[in-house]
Amino acid sequence: MTSEQPAADTPDQGQPPSIFAAVREVVVVLVLALGLSALMHTFVAQSNYVPSQSMMDTLQVNDKLLVSRITTRVTGVHRGEVVVFSDPGSVANNSNWVESWPTPDGFAKTWRDLLVALHLADRKPQLVKRIVGLAGDRIVCCDDLGRISVNGVGLDEPYIRGARSDQMAFDVTVPKDSVFVMGDNRGDSRDSRFHLDHNNGAVPVKDVIGRVVMRIWPLNRVARLTIPKNFDSVPAPSGTPAPGASGTPRPTAKSQTAPVAP
Repeated sequence: MTSEQPAADTPDQGQPPSIFAAVREVVVVLVLALGLSALMHTFVAQSNYVPSQSMMDTLQVNDKLLVSRITTRVTGVHRGEVVVFSDPGSVANNSNWVESWPTPDGFAKTWRDLLVALHLADRKPQLVKRIVGLAGDRIVCCDDLGRISVNGVGLDEPYIRGARSDQMAFDVTVPKDSVFVMGDNRGDSRDSRFHLDHNNGAVPVKDVIGRVVMRIWPLNRVARLTIPKNFDSVPAPSGTPAPGASGTPRPTAKSQTAPVAP
């Protein structure tokens, strides 16, 4: 009769992983998740909410929006699009569009700076408006029916709140690589009309973050935002190619009246 040798010690297959291994796994997952989120936020899409009434009734206060960054990067900007853009003004020349923007300090500032560095947030405040004119377009307010005129064509805009857009008179040409934007709630929107002293009120295309493609919340307002057909009849600016993100600007004209806050 032979005696059995004691079996060599073998690792317990049911033994939980070490704390170090668990922490390492969590860190890897977090890094991958942050990396994917940063890529999505920078190149593909982001979500925003509506803080004001300036785009009513198209967008209501606290509507949640899906904003496509990739659409703007690939196809450029177009008349009639609702877009999100970074505040094009600066503190240096007192041209900020958003007058009161909370400046965090302490841990809140550190956290904000970290999110900005990771491309998960933007440092400047963002606004949402509708593009009315592209580079080279002549925007005039208003014709006898109270309509905005683009390159000599009066716009019928069924999406605006109120029947008219003639809260102030102006006649400007959109500078190169810029867009002229207005809120759908024309009587309660501080848009390009209120910043005519800087770049003729236009927003540089580089500051346009993306196009609003959907309202995603609340559930009873979920809808896709399409480009209205009323801009189809607008001709290209005289002496320029077909409409696009930029063009050769025509000589600019001065604002006829000083803007008055709504």
